[in-house]
Amino acid sequence: MTRCGHVALAGRPNVGKSSLMNALVGEHLSLVSPRAQATRLPVIGLRTDPDTQFVFHDLPGLLDPAYLMQERMRALALERIAGADLILYLHPASEAPAPPCATAARLERAPRAPVLTVYTKADLVGPEGRRGAEPVGALWVSATTGEGLPELLAAITARLPEGPFQFDPEDLAAQPIRFFVVEYLREAAFELLGDEVPYSFTAEIDEFRESTDPVYIRATLFVERQSQKAILIGHQGQTIRELGTRARTRLEALIGRRVFLETWVKVLPHWRKDAALLERFGFPGSR
Repeated sequence: MTRCGHVALAGRPNVGKSSLMNALVGEHLSLVSPRAQATRLPVIGLRTDPDTQFVFHDLPGLLDPAYLMQERMRALALERIAGADLILYLHPASEAPAPPCATAARLERAPRAPVLTVYTKADLVGPEGRRGAEPVGALWVSATTGEGLPELLAAITARLPEGPFQFDPEDLAAQPIRFFVVEYLREAAFELLGDEVPYSFTAEIDEFRESTDPVYIRATLFVERQSQKAILIGHQGQTIRELGTRARTRLEALIGRRVFLETWVKVLPHWRKDAALLERFGFPGSR
């Protein structure tokens, strides 16, 4: 008997969804940043144990949208929550107890799937901080130290439906490498640039040749203003070179092959508020 199911990692921005999924999968798939709202599109990570396949969906944070891209981010998160077999409702351990999932997500009714409350960043809360804040059935985990991860996996396994595996057991992700090129470029932008530019930054793959050695990738990097373009390029191109190096290094670790990554920068005004451009970058409208 095997089990296989879709597990949605849901919660407010910056509660540790991406770090937890990376720890559960055992691979750096999701963009990780101390800044909120770094995850824009759901990232699907896979873990296959002998009798169980976990299909984890790292979702954008459940925020109050301020503009069109955030509206579509929230819609994508709610769509995955509605279709999940199990919802991991993540909440920082330091802020326990958590409000109900439906309240935090501003849902009209409770989700169809069972909800398992998971308190993240448990390594930052000692025994005194946990005393009196131990909700029945909740789990305390730390993606940093690994605390609670075996117990979490056991709890998930018990709640997944019986059925055949949906993906090759060797796969770590359900999305193409092109998707992760953009994610790693975005992660490097969060690491290297100030508060404003990473939120206006995105990328698009223009050419991808896996048949070559090294793998050849050409990408266009977009920002919203000319001043942001200058920041992204940096003095004598130093910033964009470092950004490309960081993204390439993570990509090579993921695919186990050498990569040649070529990047160009263009200005695309107000793309985060443009419906057609959002569709082009993977943020669909109403479906």
